[in-house]
Order: sequence, then structure tokens, then C-alpha cells
Amino acid sequence: EAQLAESGGGLVQPGGSLSLSCAASGFSFSTYSMTWVRQAPGKGLEWVSSISSESSVSNYADSMKGRFTITRDNAKNRLYLQMNSLRPDDTAVYYCAHGSGDYWGQGTQVTVSS
Repeated sequence: EAQLAESGGGLVQPGGSLSLSCAASGFSFSTYSMTWVRQAPGKGLEWVSSISSESSVSNYADSMKGRFTITRDNAKNRLYLQMNSLRPDDTAVYYCAHGSGDYWGQGTQVTVSS
């Protein structure tokens, strides 16, 4: 059974940085694209970024371009999201998801506040 587990969230001041990690297991990680999605308090799900199976293609939502970087390590079955220049409106639960959308992690809370 596919499993995804995020880590690395926390409280950070505006302008700060955080690095999220997602550990994948139970499926052939290197053959699937992967995605980060977030949900802010009281709002719906928002797509953040996706990366292809071999990291050749990555895409970002407009508000994250230039601030967030998605990477992956297929040897370690890990997905990452480096978040810089964080803003209060980046506060959300961040989820990693299998490229099919069928599997999601439990999420990690990111709070940007002074």
C-alpha cells in the first residue's frame, strides 16, 4: 500500500525559510510524478508544485514561483519542497501527493507569523 509522510513544518517568521520532506513507500516512487498541495485555514485545496518522475519538469503555482523549489531524490524515495521568502498567506497544511492523486500524506503544518 502506498504511503506518504510529510515532515519539516513549523512556525517561521515572515521572510524566513522552511524545507519540507515527504517520505514515500509502498510504490515505485521513481516512476511517478509527485505533487505538493496546501490548504490554508478555512480555504480549499491549492496546488503548489509538481515534479516529473525523473525531475526533468517542474511546475509551480504563480504565487510560489521564485520562492519555492520542488526536488526529489529517487534513490531515497523522498520528495522535497524548499520554501523561501515565506509570507503569512503561505500559512497552511502542506500535503505531498502521488502523481495520480490517489494517495496523500497526512500533511504538515506551516505557520508564517511574527
